[in-house]
This record gives sequence, C-alpha cells and structure tokens, in this order.
Amino acid sequence: MLKRALPLALAAALLAHGAHAATTTTFLILNESNKQMGEQVVERQDDGRTTVRFTYKNNGRGPELTEQFRLGPDLLMTEYQVKGNSTFGAVVDERFTRQGNVAEWTTTSDKGSATLAAPASYVPLNSSFEVVSAAITALAASKDGKIALLPTGTLSQTKLETAQVTNAKGEKQTVQLLALTGIGLSPSFYWATTGDQPRLFAVVIPGFLSMLEQGWQDAIPDLARRQKAAEAQMLTDVATRLQHPLDGLTVVRNARVFDSEKATVGQPSDIYLLRGRITAVLPAGSPTRAAKNIIDAGGRIVLPGLFDMHGHVDRWSGALNISTGVTSVRDMGNDNAQLQAMLDETAAGKLLAPQVVPTGFLEGESPYSASGGFLVKDLEGAKNAIDWYAQRGYPQLKIYNSFPKDILKDTVAYAHSRGMRVSGHVPAGLRAQQALDAGYDEIQHINQVMLNFFVKPDTETRNLNRFVLPAEKVADLDLNSKPVKDFVAQLAKKQISIDPTLSAFAFLKQRDGDVNEPYADFADYMPPDVKRSFSVGTMKIAADKVQRYEKSYARMVDFVGVMYRAGVPIVAGTDDVPGFTLHSELALLVKAGLTPAQALQVATRNGARYTRTSNDRGSIVPGKLADLVLVDGDPTKDIRDVRKVSAVITRGFIIYPNQIDAALGIKSFVETAPPVVQQSALAASSGQAVGGGGNDGALQRIEGSARKHD
Repeated sequence: MLKRALPLALAAALLAHGAHAATTTTFLILNESNKQMGEQVVERQDDGRTTVRFTYKNNGRGPELTEQFRLGPDLLMTEYQVKGNSTFGAVVDERFTRQGNVAEWTTTSDKGSATLAAPASYVPLNSSFEVVSAAITALAASKDGKIALLPTGTLSQTKLETAQVTNAKGEKQTVQLLALTGIGLSPSFYWATTGDQPRLFAVVIPGFLSMLEQGWQDAIPDLARRQKAAEAQMLTDVATRLQHPLDGLTVVRNARVFDSEKATVGQPSDIYLLRGRITAVLPAGSPTRAAKNIIDAGGRIVLPGLFDMHGHVDRWSGALNISTGVTSVRDMGNDNAQLQAMLDETAAGKLLAPQVVPTGFLEGESPYSASGGFLVKDLEGAKNAIDWYAQRGYPQLKIYNSFPKDILKDTVAYAHSRGMRVSGHVPAGLRAQQALDAGYDEIQHINQVMLNFFVKPDTETRNLNRFVLPAEKVADLDLNSKPVKDFVAQLAKKQISIDPTLSAFAFLKQRDGDVNEPYADFADYMPPDVKRSFSVGTMKIAADKVQRYEKSYARMVDFVGVMYRAGVPIVAGTDDVPGFTLHSELALLVKAGLTPAQALQVATRNGARYTRTSNDRGSIVPGKLADLVLVDGDPTKDIRDVRKVSAVITRGFIIYPNQIDAALGIKSFVETAPPVVQQSALAASSGQAVGGGGNDGALQRIEGSARKHD
C-alpha cells in the first residue's frame, strides 16, 4: 500500500489551540513507468479529524479504503476507523478508541481491549500510509525513539540518510530516510520530512512503485538510488553476521542422506564438502584425511536443498527461505533490473539469499496489467523481450493474464527456439487446454488449471473472477468425468508440469477470525503482529457460500493428487510467506495423497528437473552443489518434521535457523544446532606445508627453466 501525511504533531497542535484551517494533500502512486496506479488523498478537517481516501490497483486487484482518525496530545490515536475492501475484495471494517488508559478495537477478524500502563500506538490490519506518518511523528517525539504497539510489540526507527529534493516549482526541502522495525519480518523504509515534527514524505519501493506528494515526482530517482545504497549496507551486515564460512575441507559426519531419486533414506554416511561442492559421500566412520571442519549430524536426516518453485524474491525474503531449508527459488516474475541486481549481490555474498533461478515475465497491455517484466503489444515486442531474457540465461518464460492471445503460439515457439521453457497463467479468453495447444510446458496455480472446465471465450479472468469462479464451481466438478480424465491424460502424455501453489490458494476459503490452514502449524512461532495477520480473511465470502468454497478448495487439493497419480509432474511452489509455506505446500501434497517421501522428492528432484539444474542440485552426490539441510526428526514419515531445520549449508556457508529466527523475532522449531568443530592447524595440514603464500620469483632464480619440464 502507500501513504502520505500532514505533520501529525501539527494535528495535535491544531486540536490544542483551536485552529480550524482545513487542508487537502494528494499523493500519487506511480509504477516504475510513471503510470498512476492509485492515490492517497489526505484531508485535515476543521473539527480536528484527519480523513484519508486510499486507492491502489495492480493486476486487476487492490485495496480501496476510507479512514479517519484523531490524535491525542501524546501524538497517538485516540480514535480510528477504516472501511472499504482489501486487495482481494474482503470487507474492511475496523474501529479503535482510546479513552484515558483504556483501549478497545474491533475488526472483522478480531476484537480486544487493553489497559495501558503507558501510551501505545494501535496497528490497524488494513490502513493507508497516513498511519505510518502518525507513527513517524510520534517516534520523533519519544525519548528513546520507540513506541509501544497495540495489540502488542514495539516500533522503533533509525535514521539512515538525508537528501535535498526539489519540486516542479523549484521549491526545495530536506528529507530523511528512516528504517522502521517492529512490524512484520523485515524493516520498512520511508522518507520523511525533517525538523521537530517530521511526517511521511515518500514511499519508494524500487522496481515496483513510489508514492510522493503531487508535484515532487522528479525526486523519485535520487531517493531510490540513496535508499538502495542504505538498504544494501544493512543487508551486507546481516549476511556477514549470519553466514559462517566453511573454509577448507568440511565433513558432515553420521548423516542419514535422503535419496531424492528413490525417495528413501540411506544408511549413515559422511558427506565431504569443499568450496561449495560435494566431493565425496562415504559410509559413516570412513577415515578422514586432513579435514578442517567437522560437523556431527548426529544421525539427523540430511535433505538436498529444497526448491520453492514459485517465489517473487526480494532482498529480505532470503533469510526466511534459508532458515527453512529452501536453498533454491524459482523467481516467477519480478522487476528485471531489481532481479539482476539481486543476482549480482547474491553471487558476491552480499545477500543472505538462496540460489535464484530467474523466469522472464511477459504481460500484455490492458487495464488489468501486472507490473514487472516486459509489457508487449505485438510479436516483435515479445521476441525482443525473449531475446533479452535468453541473453541473460533465463531458462524459462512466464506469460500472464493480459498477454495478447493472437500471438501466443508464435511467442511460445520463439521462446522454445531460444531454448526456454514456457509456462504461466492462461491468457484471458483462453482455456488451459488452448494454452497447451499453443505449446505451454507448465501451468501456474491450481485455479488456472481448474478454470479450464468453466471459462468461455468471453469470460473475464483478469479480475477477481479468476478466484471467484473456481471457488464457486469446483465443488460440483466430477473428477471422474470424461472431460476431466481426458485433460489429465493429456497433461500426463505431454508431461506438462503443474505448479499448484495450494498453500497460496487456501485464501479461497479463508474466513475472518480463523487462522488459515497453511499458517496453522507455524502461526504461534511468528511475531504477534504477523500471527494476527494470519486471521484476516482475503476474499469477500458470503455466509451461505462458506461451505461451498471449502468444498471447492478441498476438491482442488484432491485434483492435485489425481494428477500426480496419473503421472503429471508436480512442483512445489508457494507464492506466499517465503520458506514457511513451502513446508505447508508439502503438507498439502501429502493431504492430496502423496507420501511424505514423495512430497520431499517433489521439492528436491522435481525442483532441479524443472529448473534444468539437475546437473548441480536436487540430490546429494559428488560434484553437485553442497546445498544441504540438516533436519531433526524424520520428515519422510511425518512431513511436519521438515520444519525442524537445525542447520543449512549453501554456497560454502553454514547458516543456523535459530540465529535468523532470533534476529526476526521468530520462535525456533529447533533450539540446538550441530556446531562446526575446527581441527587444529597441525591436524588439518597432516604434515603438509601451510598454504596461502608464495615467492615464485625467488624460486625461479633457484630452479631456472627446470620447472618447464616438470
């Protein structure tokens, strides 16, 4: 979302001194191409109320909110109300009041009250960015740069940078970059005015969108550049602190290796690692020759690094992926420049991040267009975009909802000629069968598969219909009917892989106040504000539709099992909370009828197979990347044990999830982790000379040309 504000300290001053000057400030929400995607209009009423109208649309969806609030002398809200609709259309109706030291709130998902020992700031479940502006002002006035939060938590801010900006009229002002922490699982970055009563000036989300007060848009490039540099330094510090290098030969002893080809666990083994690759896998207890690092797996099961086959990576999600054993993520659509920068930063060790397999994103122009990747109008534009991706080594192309269907077949053929797989959503006006006929290799999301049985040429699937229609119709779909069997048979015959993202689509049955199925196993481990967000309904579901939507979703899960048993390749993707919902996806695959071992095979072998990385990932064999996940328990028998990750090895580092969890305010599934025991220099060298130095010039004087004949 986005937001903008008037000085909230000024709001309190207006109330205190009886000033009644009404003002209106408009903030524009722009994508990277300067196309307006929404706005935030802030009105300060002459009775002391602040009202906000917030709208934002991307990809045929987005929130529409109307809110109003008052501030007390302590610059914190005494009244707050917001109504409207959330991103996927769920009803938003939330109220908060504070009278004296008693606070009460009611939302469509929860209600509560608190007796305050000290002032606290309420955190709405849905809001504009004006709430952030109020927090910035209050934080500046606090003695320690922190404020308590309701229902729970603490918000703090850190100043990172200052800049001078100029508007279209030539007016100048100094603004500051602030990092706010305490809400969510990563810092939030905001530009604010300076002085005693700072307020929000801009929200910059590089590669996606920006929100600034109307007239100041020319400042965006400079603010984005400065923000990227400041954030990069924070991320480098995090990577340095949490990634522990494994220099020299490392042995992981007494490990029970998961064989991803056979979906079985072998006898205890010792795994040898050097420079980020596996050099040998030997029976446990085999003689070790001069290893520098010893890690005792203690009989733990060791998995190949897991794949999330449907991510949209950012710079902060890597910690969540790595801490849950996800060492490879297939990015399914991103801003091209941002993704390229992240790939470079990961290769340089500046990001705590998984290996990323990029997918090129192609979209057509329409009122429903998604941002990111390339927007194309014709075949020439599509070919130019494909060339750009192919030259940068993208192994796959993803086509989206508004892509022009009349050039689909030729576009797919051209991508194939450049050596790329093709997948995606099904363009509006087509069924999944027609996408297969055009040459698709894979389909994203279970709803896109199920729509095959319901859409007509004039069915609009670029808006919320693509969610509502399956929720309404799948409950009555006969999975044994001839059309279903014929379609599944063709998927199997053509070996069309399916990326169902079942965990993401559980929102189709999400009811306000209930923790949705994919979050249930880890909600209690999350920070309180994150846990609270898991109880928020996403869609607007009428009371008489609840059972139907639940039945439709259950049948979608069953259909994944039908496809798997028929020989259709399944991959495991999330499109949701990184890492944690990959585990949820595997649990849903088990619910669909796979064994836990088969689900793990999907997340390892299939991940490598359908990213074309089987040469160096997906199994624990010599020569492949040393992407290893040490797990407590036995996830081949109980898939829930896959959450018990005690250590992860990737890119030559060992990373401990409990350290990441502590940094993010997450309760760890595993408290203790296997340490790295470093051998003494004498033992590790085994009588050999210590490496790392040389004096070839002097050696040449002694041996002359003799070395040329060695």
